[in-house]
Amino acid sequence: MTTDWESEAEPGFHTVSDFRFEDGHRLDVTLAYRTLGSLNARADNAVMLLHGTTGSGRQFLQPSIADFLFASGRPLDVTRFFLIMPDAIGHGRSSRPSEGLGPDFPHYDYGDMVEGQHRLLTEGLGIERLRLLLGTSMGGMQTWLWGQRYSGLQALMAVASLPERITGRNLLWRRMLIRLIESDPGYAGGRYSKQPAGVGHAMALFRLMTGSARHMATELRSVRDTDGQIDGIESQALEGEDANDVVWEFDASRDYDPAPGLPAIRAPLLAVNFEDDELNPGELGGLERAIAAVPHGRAMTLPAGPRTRGHQTLHVAEVWCDHLAELLAETGG
Repeated sequence: MTTDWESEAEPGFHTVSDFRFEDGHRLDVTLAYRTLGSLNARADNAVMLLHGTTGSGRQFLQPSIADFLFASGRPLDVTRFFLIMPDAIGHGRSSRPSEGLGPDFPHYDYGDMVEGQHRLLTEGLGIERLRLLLGTSMGGMQTWLWGQRYSGLQALMAVASLPERITGRNLLWRRMLIRLIESDPGYAGGRYSKQPAGVGHAMALFRLMTGSARHMATELRSVRDTDGQIDGIESQALEGEDANDVVWEFDASRDYDPAPGLPAIRAPLLAVNFEDDELNPGELGGLERAIAAVPHGRAMTLPAGPRTRGHQTLHVAEVWCDHLAELLAETGG
């Protein structure tokens, strides 16, 4: 029988009063999270999992991840580990623009999100050590920041990310996505009465950039198929997304640049990327250059294959879970 991981997870909330954002704004911030398993008596089995842009901690509860990570005998077996899956600031059920402030919500960045995660861990849950910090996509990018900012980390794993300033095509499509929303007359400077059509167009672009070219070639064989997928993505976005939330989520990467601090990462770090991930193109050599600066860092780019899905391979834990198991074994002392 397949485990219903969502029903097994325990929800929680922690409020940080007068949270100071890096741009100087202050606001009471609510941080949502989910947990699985129990903290042991030594408080040394806690694992924090960080999600990607527009997502939430809920992403780790989907069977394609949870069944391969959390089940009995798997690398993060919930009978052995206490798993913490926060919703980053601006995402999921944590404080975000759509809760009422709209365009007046502070323009948070990745540093603010990492600070919120750390305060949830230490102040909200009273945990000072992590057996593992694992992040995917945006969460992977934040893992590099965690490693250089905080101690008490036994191991780090960054999946589908690069520890460098966002430039080139990666920067271009992010700014295009934001403009698709902000240039829509219905956006009205962020003070709209209904979701502008631009948010649907933006999420269609997001799907394009994070998808697998090989699988698209198989799935999108006609104009009808392609238009149908676009319609489905846009309809889902207009029902489930908020335009200001999306703009803020993608704008948060504007000053991301962990490269200067990589030598400060002391915990063992494993970075795993995917050969068919067009969001983090391996031919540019960014991962190899960066990992050389991490004292106990190791990196690998997994080859494309039948189970890979481009950037979205981060949701296919079957592809990379064995490498997580190796990291845990290597850092078990």
